[in-house]
Amino acid sequence: MDVKSAILGGGLTGVTLARLLQDLGDEVTVLEREEMIGGLCRSRTEAGFTFDVGGSHIIFSRDAEVLSFMLSVLGGNADRRKRNTKILYKGRYVKYPFENGLYQLPAEDRFFCINEFIKNLIAVEKGEIPPPTNFAEWITYTFGRGIAECYMVPYNEKIWNYPVDRMSHHWVEGRIPRPPVEDIIKSAIGIETEGYVHQAVFSYPVEGGIEALVRGIAEPVLPAIRTGFAVASIREDNGGFAISDGRETVHADRLISTIPLQNLLPCLQDVPPEVQAACDALRYNSLCSVFIGLAGEVPDISWLYVPDEATGLFNRVSFPSNYSREVAPPGHSSILAEITYNDGDAVSRMPDAAVIDHTIQSLVAAGIIPSLDAVVYTGIERQEFAYVVYDIDYLENIEIVREFCRERGIDLVGRFSRFEYLNMDGCIRSAIDFVKAAKR
Repeated sequence: MDVKSAILGGGLTGVTLARLLQDLGDEVTVLEREEMIGGLCRSRTEAGFTFDVGGSHIIFSRDAEVLSFMLSVLGGNADRRKRNTKILYKGRYVKYPFENGLYQLPAEDRFFCINEFIKNLIAVEKGEIPPPTNFAEWITYTFGRGIAECYMVPYNEKIWNYPVDRMSHHWVEGRIPRPPVEDIIKSAIGIETEGYVHQAVFSYPVEGGIEALVRGIAEPVLPAIRTGFAVASIREDNGGFAISDGRETVHADRLISTIPLQNLLPCLQDVPPEVQAACDALRYNSLCSVFIGLAGEVPDISWLYVPDEATGLFNRVSFPSNYSREVAPPGHSSILAEITYNDGDAVSRMPDAAVIDHTIQSLVAAGIIPSLDAVVYTGIERQEFAYVVYDIDYLENIEIVREFCRERGIDLVGRFSRFEYLNMDGCIRSAIDFVKAAKR
């Protein structure tokens, strides 16, 4: 098979690239190793319940072009919801973001947070605190020691499964907003404030889970998508590329990779040791998603952040049946708990049944599930590549790998190919920008 562009990976980024390039008249093929497209945005339906296998996803964006694209693809298959997100803190539901819910904290914690925020703000303005050099220092520099110790540090160490003082802070600007001092004071005395307003209202497919978005994008290019094609080797071939799964070879003028760098490099020949070492040093988390179907209702919450280790292994609990009326049978509701882990740690060694049991027992103890008798369905999925972790050496290592791929003429687009912490809208934006640049 000869094509102009071969795209490795049939996840959200890969199918978006294929659609946009085909719209320009490009002859494309998408090579996906799994039997289904979607990647982290796949969904599964069993016993009348629909869950997103890569953790709960919602549709929102500050990027008007991307948001319009996603909603246009879904057409009428989209529900809009007002966000109602909480943090489970010392047994109480606190408004999210944490700094907007200070009035709901115990009095001593509320004083600690507001006092340290003001003290820190004055010290920063006087130049008494040096600029941060890592993520932990950035958290305290931005929020003060109270908010840092009560929520920001424990939650971030739980989700990243890595010490925050060994993480870079280059990525946080724009992703974690700096709270205005007026909002902090209002929050502490009980005047309502809102944070992260760009996701105050979100959309979600009525039917099909988040995979409905991927399938809507892919629909015009389905004939160009090859599933079950596990790339085994890539070699340069007459100014282009020969891509093989060991049975068949695809010849392409251009190669665009959206797959993890850790899966791409083993397919290439003559990778220098320093490039392989840099790739091996890139950190990422895996994700275990636990699916629970219930008889009856769940709390009227969109999703819940859980910073406390003692509450359970999960860092986030979402309620998909509050996103759409069609993802659970009538009279039923659903919960999705997310647990990040790394190869070799305790969660990676736990059998799936033990993870499910731990999650249910913990949610019952927290009062989120009323009783064990309410549980009518359980399931679990593990994703090896879920979150990019920005450690202190990230910028140096990723540049080595990217430069190698540039020299080989391989384009990198998307979350684990660029190795950046991109949400769905960021993945689609990366595809749009690539195609716009290619058109010039």
